[in-house]
Amino acid sequence: MKQSIDGKVVIVTGASSGIGRAIAQLFAAEGARLALAARSTERLESLTGAIGGDTLPLSVDLSHPDEVDRMVTETLAHFGRVDVLMANAGIYVPGNVAEGDPDAWDNMIAVNVNSVFRSVRAVLPTMIARQSGDIIVTSSIAGHQALRGEPVYSATKHAVQSFVHGVRRQVAPHGIRVGSIAPGTVANELWGVTDPAEIDRRAELREALRSEDVAEACLWMLTRPSNVTIRDLVMLPQNQDI
Repeated sequence: MKQSIDGKVVIVTGASSGIGRAIAQLFAAEGARLALAARSTERLESLTGAIGGDTLPLSVDLSHPDEVDRMVTETLAHFGRVDVLMANAGIYVPGNVAEGDPDAWDNMIAVNVNSVFRSVRAVLPTMIARQSGDIIVTSSIAGHQALRGEPVYSATKHAVQSFVHGVRRQVAPHGIRVGSIAPGTVANELWGVTDPAEIDRRAELREALRSEDVAEACLWMLTRPSNVTIRDLVMLPQNQDI
């Protein structure tokens, strides 16, 4: 039987823009209770006001381990549980390794990899105690194929993929589902696209996904019957050939 997220407590990281914002808007419309985490306090407050409902804005910098812990601690204090973790926050640093900035790589690894590991670690004890829960990590097509123009970013997403596959097997006996969603090009801020008309143009040309497309796919993953795990969902613009 198809499940519902109505009334479920969902942490969304990277919630202030792009895919995270689209997830927050869609899930709020479906009746979820949301803990929205991002660095921008102003954007979070604006989003919280726009979507309404039982929503907790959390201004956190997930590159700092103690901030990851605070995000989960404050969510549990407010809601009493976590039903779903949407580990979506990410940074994109492309370019040739020979000219790359290792400090920028370190920051990207802290957000794309370490914060995912720590967020999952932080929510698992309560999920295991309740014998239920869902975790979806935003990966990338770069997690399935190392891309020439973004080798370090690809490495972070490969790390996420390996982690998801390993931890899923560990927690499946506790009724917890873990999966990843791996989009291709998405027309949003991560790719430097903010103009709605340009987003629509790229989507109509089938050159890019909308953030809303990814959010709808995440909702589909979560609402499958409880006996169904979607371990990987790869989605591409129709004309993107990698």
